[in-house]
Amino acid sequence: MSEISEPVPQTGQLSVRVTAAGVNYADILRAAGTYSGGVELPFIPGSEVIGSATDGRRVMGFTFDGGGFAEHTLLDAAEVVEVPDEVADGAALALLVQGLTAWHLLRSSARIAAGESVAVNAAAGGVGTLAVQLAREFGASRVIATASSADKRALALELGADAAVDSDPDGYPERVREANDGRPVDIVLDANGGPAIAAGLDALAQFGRLVSYGDASREGRPPIDPGSLAERNLSVSAFWLRPALTLPGAYHEPLRELLALTAQGRLRPVVGSEYPLSEARRAFEDVAARRTKGKVVLRVGDRIGQVPSGG
Repeated sequence: MSEISEPVPQTGQLSVRVTAAGVNYADILRAAGTYSGGVELPFIPGSEVIGSATDGRRVMGFTFDGGGFAEHTLLDAAEVVEVPDEVADGAALALLVQGLTAWHLLRSSARIAAGESVAVNAAAGGVGTLAVQLAREFGASRVIATASSADKRALALELGADAAVDSDPDGYPERVREANDGRPVDIVLDANGGPAIAAGLDALAQFGRLVSYGDASREGRPPIDPGSLAERNLSVSAFWLRPALTLPGAYHEPLRELLALTAQGRLRPVVGSEYPLSEARRAFEDVAARRTKGKVVLRVGDRIGQVPSGG
């Protein structure tokens, strides 16, 4: 931990006293110097925060250029979103990177239609836990969760998945079809990469869509022959949240929808692990080793994990 001067807001910026910051896989890549675009040193990690603005509002927002893992940070005043009192800090943070990613995976990339079936890989992760619930909210006929352990599969079932199966690529298509009443699925959401992509394609129905949004296996994304896709009219796409948020209607509107669903109890963001700010390194190690479930949070203030009683 290092002490530096409190940042001074410039025109269009808002100073925020941070109560909590989210930990994302991208933060690990930035700290390692392997993230797309790189970073300029000195660098404070942390790309999403919630806290108290100088005008008293409880707000959250992105710090994509870093600065979130600190007691004070600066946010673009036009981009902050006020957080309802009914939504706790950790749950709110889960809706930024992970929630918006899950929303766009289903709505923008997969273009889910009512009555379609969805397989969610890494279903116990930050995005996966929300994608399982949102797929149901958006009208999926059947949601199949895949995860690497029995306790992670149990969590997905608790969140509303119709079935949960082992995510091992070996035998994946057969397990997913069996869980979908013997039929291939319409959509596969994949964060694992590597052989999971080929396995996911084998599980798709005619005109099925696979959306890749990560490479947790660190095995890369394999080349895909368009000719093999044509045999079942399949589509493959990839998703990255940051450029998507530059599009009109891609940020404030879905985020407010997610906050409203959470405040109403229809969406349950899972806060899996919380660490004090001083243990950010341990948080990174646990995320990298895939030892966590749901949203990983660094505690800076005192409003984590509980629904606040006031504004």
